[in-house]
Amino acid sequence: MAPGGGSAGTRDLIADLTYEQEQQHGASQRVRRMSELSEVVSMSVLVPCVAPTCVEAGADEELNGVTCTVKSKLKSKLSLQVACTCSATALSDKLRYTSFFRVIPNNIYQGQALAKLLRHFSWNWIGVVSLDDDYGRGLYEDFAPRAGEEGICFSFSVMVSNYVNVRQRIREAADIIRNSNASVVVLFLRIQQVEMLFEEMIKTNTSRIWVGSNTWPTAQSIMKMKGINKVGEILGTTFITGKIPGFEEYLRNLRPSPGGRNDFIREYKQMRFNCCQQSEHTCPLTCNVTDPQEANDDYLLQAVDVTMAYNQRVAVYAVAHAIKNLLDCSDAACTGDTNFMPYKLVDSLRKVNFTVDNKTYAFNENGDFMTGYDIMMWKNSGDEKISEVVGKFLIKKQDVELDEHKIPWTNNTVPLSRCSEPCPPGTEMSISNISCCYTCTNCSEGYYSNETDQLACKECPVGYSSLPGWTECQKLKIWYLEWSAAYPIVVMIGTVIGVLLLVFSFTVYILHRENPSIKDTLVIFCLMKFGLMVSFGGVILFLGDPNDPICRAQQTMYGLGFTLCVSCILVKAVHTFIAYMSFNPDRKRRLSKFDQPFVIIGLLTLTQALICIFWMVFDPVGVVEAPSQTQPLTLNRLCTQGSTYYGFGAMHVYIALLAVLCFLLAFKVRDSETEPIVFSMLIHLFAWFCFIPVFITQNELRPIVQISAIMVSNYGVIFCHFAPKWFKIFSEKTETKTAVKTPVDPLTDDHDSGMGCTVRSNEAVSMRSLSQNQSSFAESEASNWDINSLQLSEVSFGSIRRRRSRRQRPKSL
Repeated sequence: MAPGGGSAGTRDLIADLTYEQEQQHGASQRVRRMSELSEVVSMSVLVPCVAPTCVEAGADEELNGVTCTVKSKLKSKLSLQVACTCSATALSDKLRYTSFFRVIPNNIYQGQALAKLLRHFSWNWIGVVSLDDDYGRGLYEDFAPRAGEEGICFSFSVMVSNYVNVRQRIREAADIIRNSNASVVVLFLRIQQVEMLFEEMIKTNTSRIWVGSNTWPTAQSIMKMKGINKVGEILGTTFITGKIPGFEEYLRNLRPSPGGRNDFIREYKQMRFNCCQQSEHTCPLTCNVTDPQEANDDYLLQAVDVTMAYNQRVAVYAVAHAIKNLLDCSDAACTGDTNFMPYKLVDSLRKVNFTVDNKTYAFNENGDFMTGYDIMMWKNSGDEKISEVVGKFLIKKQDVELDEHKIPWTNNTVPLSRCSEPCPPGTEMSISNISCCYTCTNCSEGYYSNETDQLACKECPVGYSSLPGWTECQKLKIWYLEWSAAYPIVVMIGTVIGVLLLVFSFTVYILHRENPSIKDTLVIFCLMKFGLMVSFGGVILFLGDPNDPICRAQQTMYGLGFTLCVSCILVKAVHTFIAYMSFNPDRKRRLSKFDQPFVIIGLLTLTQALICIFWMVFDPVGVVEAPSQTQPLTLNRLCTQGSTYYGFGAMHVYIALLAVLCFLLAFKVRDSETEPIVFSMLIHLFAWFCFIPVFITQNELRPIVQISAIMVSNYGVIFCHFAPKWFKIFSEKTETKTAVKTPVDPLTDDHDSGMGCTVRSNEAVSMRSLSQNQSSFAESEASNWDINSLQLSEVSFGSIRRRRSRRQRPKSL
């Protein structure tokens, strides 16, 4: 690599530019000529290829299709061809282009890089304008499937002709862009078409985000367009390049090599310093330096992209290393045969692996470099724009890496380009016919989404749940009748009171077991109390954290305990009913054989026990955790009643049948002895009749309702059967004590009889006096018996008249 004259391709390009310049006049054409010469000079100072068979494609060559044409002509000779900018996908076909290599990636990866770039900023609703030729169609075909993989949709896709009515087609594309709601437009165009499109945008102050392929994002002519800042933000991709060590310093001190001649440098310097007298082009100004050929400045560093030559340098190194390996060169000499066939150099280049500027390069099986792309962004610089590398797309990583702090978004906010608004966390996308157009719906209960634009909500793991629209799951609370809750406390208080009443009743019955109203039925009442105690114990088992044994015990204890109690009541009802049938001796005699209390109680309780055993064996109860219908994020831990409810239903139906039978027998008799049976059974049946609808409709209230029904039934028996007995016993005891301790009122004179009486004795004294009088009456003479008898009669009748008069007195007296 050395300064000097350019290659033949470069000379042809300069000749074309010179010819074009000669056809144009004016100051504006002179400025354009100056810019073109700047680019030519910066490129011509390097030898593009070291071997005559290596074809280098400059930027203009790629645009005009020259590169591919030359390669096609040379392929039959197996001439080595190394391209620096030609990225067409077709050139990776080794059957057609056996000796073709390039130091850049295939266009397939450019399409992938653009799609990843759009996805990085969440731009999924875009427009595409491409050129209707091999270049534009090829890029579009590479880009479209990659965009689809990234979930990017096209609002519009426009093909612009490269030959016929180009300006008109550009205007039509501009109208489509203005009418679209897509904020991002991808341009697969050449520099000339981009300039035309931007001119249309500037006319109407239309601002968009423009994303370009590698052909124009470094074009200085577009950066310096008048009003370019009005078009909006511009991003693009270019091949990864770098700075050539010493190249910038060389451009600052640009001059031909000693003893050499370079017409391009001479003409450039004459125009740069307004020294055109010796040129074919006249200048209105005089030369402002003494010797323009010795004068230098930094203009070239600002006017052109000096990194454009970097890939040419890498291509030279690639070929040089291939030749070095082929000739077995060392630092001192080459021992290999210099007279080799071209295909050997092709094979050597395919295997080459070398390092330049601490970067390692090698060709893949298709003869391409697997490097990547620089991500460029244009920034405002006065009335113009300048480009800056803000990131990279590395093929090995398959993703873009951006320096976000280098991207000056307005208000530090990335613009949106979407068909629909983003779906925030807690929602999912409900997609319409177009995948990028959707509505956002809240996640349902038990599902969540913690990212933006999730296609579907995620299900919460086991033991966790969420409410609709939540972004995370929370651990489920487990609900059961805790001991410390209000209702269980009330239940425990009610149970303790019930048990105390039963203990109190048992004590009273034992102490007054000789009482006629208790003596004959003491055992039956004790069995009833025992059954109610068992039933109350079953209520306690409904409280606390349930498990399988507890669930079985609570149902069994209630079923057996209350069945024992109802069986005792049924015995009383049967006995009363048989006594009621005394008016029909034959029927009473036939029914008397059923008056077997302990046999009836045992058989009825045993039947309930068999029902419970069959239930627990064939359809056992257990514990289930079900979502609460009233408390969010809560699982109700409840006891089941079996899978079929047959056992549960049979137990309760059996108790209900016994209760109905008790009620019918007692209601048939309808006396003071059967009233407790009637009312207690009505209370029980009414409580469970209210329990059934709630049990069916409210699953989580089943234990509460069942506890309530059991408590009502138990208290109904206590207050209907035992409480009246307490009252009767204590009433009789009170009357007896009153009769013993209260003195008899004195007998006052009775105005009607004229007879008086002393203090009246108590009943025992009166009976003894009466006995003594009778004895004296028997021993006395007849005359005396008549007198005494008369006196007793008079006293007795006088006393009766006195007591009757006292009853007729006012109560206040």
